[in-house]
Amino acid sequence: MQDYVLSVRAVRNGAFVADVGPSKFLVVPPDQETPTAAHAITQAAWYKLVRTAAAWQNDRGEPRGDLLFIVHGYNLSVKEVIERHRRLKADLLVLGFKGVIASFDWPSDDKTLAYLPDRHRAKETAFRLVSDGIAYLSAEQTPSCNINIHVLGHSTGAYVIREAFNDADDMELRNLSWNVSQVLFAAGDISAASLATGNSETESLYRHSIRFTNYSSRYDRALDLSNVKRLGTAPRVGRVGLPHNAPSKAVNVDCTAYYETLAADANSSIAAPLDQPNGFMGLQSHSWYFGNLTFTHDLFGVLIGEDRTVILSRQVLPDGRIALKKP
Repeated sequence: MQDYVLSVRAVRNGAFVADVGPSKFLVVPPDQETPTAAHAITQAAWYKLVRTAAAWQNDRGEPRGDLLFIVHGYNLSVKEVIERHRRLKADLLVLGFKGVIASFDWPSDDKTLAYLPDRHRAKETAFRLVSDGIAYLSAEQTPSCNINIHVLGHSTGAYVIREAFNDADDMELRNLSWNVSQVLFAAGDISAASLATGNSETESLYRHSIRFTNYSSRYDRALDLSNVKRLGTAPRVGRVGLPHNAPSKAVNVDCTAYYETLAADANSSIAAPLDQPNGFMGLQSHSWYFGNLTFTHDLFGVLIGEDRTVILSRQVLPDGRIALKKP
């Protein structure tokens, strides 16, 4: 199955690089390891393909559509972006996801010390996630073709989504009708405090979404306060979770206890853990979400609209907190 990518990277000698360029709408064949500019098609043709791929019918024959945008983190090459895209797509399809997945590929660099330049490029290109992706597809919907748009941000991808929603409200998209169904952060690299009710940085995020889900883990080494590559010292939402005064539409899924078990299984033998059959991609404690079957099960439950308290990969703790568990 072909893969859909909205790329805002510049192109040099036919290859994508870690600089900002015009939006390109890619359809990547499954046998191609790395997306290139040669995979670009026209904007209109890309939208038509994505809308068609997103549409499906439920058991009662009622039309529905689902589109999940994945927004990646920093320090990733184009090849790594599509690898994670394909891993998550394959695992969702096994569970029965009938929609389509597209990646928003902003110009991160594949260098470990590129955190601050990556952060700058993320901010510079974030707006196009909405203007060239979400808002356009929302405007094209009709009563007979209603697509639920979802966005998943991993690591710096959470920052991209937050800034995209903010910029869209600050610019010409303020009065247009665009919304997403589910916004999800995994290992989100933004301040936890910014997700409190009434915070100006996230008002737009909450305004334009139906539900917000945050996955956090205290074991996330990339988001540890001692990590000097990061910008600022405020506790990150992907590590400490949502603040107590987050809006009611927001839910935190604490993955700390689950990851502790997963890491113990990974260290106990040569074989990969059953929940991580294809091993880990990138820094284990930060990127285990890709290729993890329990996380994918939970993500699938959110995308199809299951109640936050009955998804089988969750445990409601005595104090009301929700924790990830193996279903």
